Formats: sequence, C-alpha cells, structure tokens
Amino acid sequence: MRIEPISPSLLVEELADRVAALPRTTWARVAVDGAPPTRPEDLADALVDPLRLRGREVLRVSAGDFLRPASLRFEYGRDDPDLYYTDWLDEGGLVREVLAPLEPGGTGLVLPSLWDSAADRATRASYITLREGGVLLLDGALLLGRGLSFDHAVHLSMSAAALARRIDPEQEWTLPAYARYEAEAQPAQAADVVIRVDDPRHPALVEQQP
Repeated sequence: MRIEPISPSLLVEELADRVAALPRTTWARVAVDGAPPTRPEDLADALVDPLRLRGREVLRVSAGDFLRPASLRFEYGRDDPDLYYTDWLDEGGLVREVLAPLEPGGTGLVLPSLWDSAADRATRASYITLREGGVLLLDGALLLGRGLSFDHAVHLSMSAAALARRIDPEQEWTLPAYARYEAEAQPAQAADVVIRVDDPRHPALVEQQP
C-alpha cells in the first residue's frame, strides 16, 4: 500500500480525470462514500464543474434524500446503531428511482430525491432525464458492500480515532455502525479509489501496490 499526499484541488482534478475516462456509451454511476465528518457531499459537489468541463453531463443525488420514513428508522428507538447501519437507507427506492434507470439499456429517467427526512414526507421531486454518457454523482454514508450497483466508487477513509474526534456529539451513537461497516463491508477494499482524510485539509490517495 502506498499513501500519497495530495492537495484538495489536485485531488478533484485527479478524480475528475478518472471518472471522465469511464465509457461514454452508457451512464457512469459514481458513489462518493464516507461518514459525515469526511464530507462526501463536498467532494461530490466539487466534481460537478470539472466533469462538465470534460464534456460529461452530471446529475447530483444524495443518499440522504432516500432514507426511510421516521416510523421505520426509529422503530426500535432513535439511537440504534444496528438499525442505522442496516435499515435507514431505502435501498429499494434508491435502486428503483436512481441506479436501475442508469443501467445499460435503461431509460435515463431519474428521480433525484424521494424522501425529506427532516419534514418526514415525500419530496415530490420531478423526474430528470440524464442522457447516455452522463455521470451520476451520489454521495452518502455506508453505501458500499450492500449490493448497490456502481460503476466507480470513491471511499473517504477516516480512522476510528479521527472519526470519534470529529463526529457531531449528537451522532456519537452511530460510531458502532461505522466500526461494523469497516469490519463487514470493508469499504477500502470495495472502492475503486480510497482517500484518507483524517485531516480533511490534507487528503492522501491510498494506492494498492500490485
């Protein structure tokens, strides 16, 4: 394993080059996976313009807009880490409305959001058509190792100690879920690109040695 420090701006350009090189004959479903302190949404947002400059149409979607209703998420309490890990994400809705339409031969018709978890109601979003060759940038946590189909996956890695330091105190109850994720899903092995962000100001690319 080789760890190569890289500036945030060069990191975005490097990732944009990798994603832009994916085949243009169909869609590219790209996951940016990481616990909340790693800010996967910021990296996904930063990739939008560079990819467009490279000739790729881009659609941004957040897994946080595909959570289950509160009655299901909080069925066994509001701070159950196992339920958070296995049941908060509406995998069926995400597949049906976002990932499946972008499979080869799909329609390209995507619903960019399904459920407003703060208001606990449907978002009533309109469908959007992403043309073939377009890129889906999906950010979220705990996305890998659960059977979701991605064409390219980026994992933002943070050590358990750094995660415990940086997580919102109100979310400390989720830490066992992230420990379980590391042990069971092994996202660093499942991802195409791993970025270490113990200090988000100083990211580093983690390259597996041949």
